[in-house]
This record gives sequence, C-alpha cells and structure tokens, in this order.
Amino acid sequence: MPSAAERTRTLVQSTCSAVLLIPGLSGTYPDQLMPDARTVGPDGEVFLVLPADSPAVRAATHAQDDELAAVLELTDVAPVSVPNRIRGRAWLHGWLTCVPGVAEAGKMLLRLELGEASVDDLWGADGVEPEQFAQALADPLVTHEAELLQHLHSGHGDQVRGLCTLLGEREEAAWDAYASAVPVALDRFGLRVRFTRRHGGGTPADRSFDARFEFPRPVRDVMELRTEMHRLFEAAGF
Repeated sequence: MPSAAERTRTLVQSTCSAVLLIPGLSGTYPDQLMPDARTVGPDGEVFLVLPADSPAVRAATHAQDDELAAVLELTDVAPVSVPNRIRGRAWLHGWLTCVPGVAEAGKMLLRLELGEASVDDLWGADGVEPEQFAQALADPLVTHEAELLQHLHSGHGDQVRGLCTLLGEREEAAWDAYASAVPVALDRFGLRVRFTRRHGGGTPADRSFDARFEFPRPVRDVMELRTEMHRLFEAAGF
C-alpha cells in the first residue's frame, strides 16, 4: 500500500485539477487561481506557474517579506465514467512567495513552502509531514494511469469484468451478478475495479463496491505492468 506521502506526491505530480485557496481571494477568481503547471522542488517545495495578472501573483507580490498563507487543493477524478467519480482530494498548506524572474511570457512562478498536508482518497484519510512529502516518490505509473485505465475499459472490458471470478464466486453466477466492472485506479501495487451489482434496490452508486487486485510485487514501469496484467487475466480464465 502506498504511504500517505506517496499518494499526496502522486496527486501533485499528476494532471488532476488544482486550485489555490487564499484568504480573501478564494472563490472570487476561480479560473485565475488554477495553476497552469506545477512541479516539486528538491526540498519538497511546490512551484506553481500562474498568469502574471493572477490575483494570487498580485497577493504574493504585495506580501513581500510577509508570509502569505495559502492552500493548494487538488481534486482527483477517475478518467473513466464510474459511480462516485471523485477518487480523492489533497490539501497542501503553506506560504506563497514569488520566484524572481518570469516563468514565460505572461506567466509568473510562485513557490509554495509546505507547512503541512493531508489526503483523503480511496485508501483513507491521512496527514502528511513536510519531510515525508519531500522524501516521497510519485507512483511510477502516474503519467500513464489515465491512458491505461481508458484502454483497459474500452479495449479489455470483458477481461476486467471477468476478474469477478477471482472474488470467490462461480464464473456463471459472477457474470450474472454484475452489470458492470470499471477499472477505476491503477498503481504499482495493483488494480482497483469498481463493480456494480445487477440486482438490488437503490441507484447504481448504492450497488457499487471496489475490489483490489494486488500484484505479487510492485511494478516499476509499463512493461512490468503488462506482464502482471496478463497474469491477472490468466488467473481469471482469460
């Protein structure tokens, strides 16, 4: 299981949406408070590229030597259509300062010095210390996860649904029991699938549950992932 720091670092280095929450500005200029890009520095600081006329840039410039408190809020949404599509959120609390120089034409670079962080996702809710965040590594599949999940969903739907036979049910009963099986998350430790039961009351979201299919060992890249996915499908009878 990835640590809370690793999960937070993965979200920061992913393409999920992010917005700066600054006292007095939050909600006023939502589009202008969304960084165009973000990277993590060697000491765990987060660098954010924003429009030069962003309220966040102006606030950080006017603050000068004073500390401008801010929160970077990240929202992770599954790249495939599925009930309860939000997979998680993370919050990075810290202080914003302007980095001298221009990131590019019409852009400015801000530095968020991390004070504390927290994450609430499919694994649970946890706090993260700045030192833990700085030392953590993002999941090696983060840059490919969305594409891989979409490929599994569109090109290998029957095989993904067939994983229900690994849940301890007879194959014919399992196939009849589930209306859908959607790959909702993928990391170096395994695959998470959201199954929706065919029968029962309530909405599809009420009838849904997640199942994790762990790899025997963590994968390091897409090539190793392919090998483990073949093994997983073979175990399910494909």
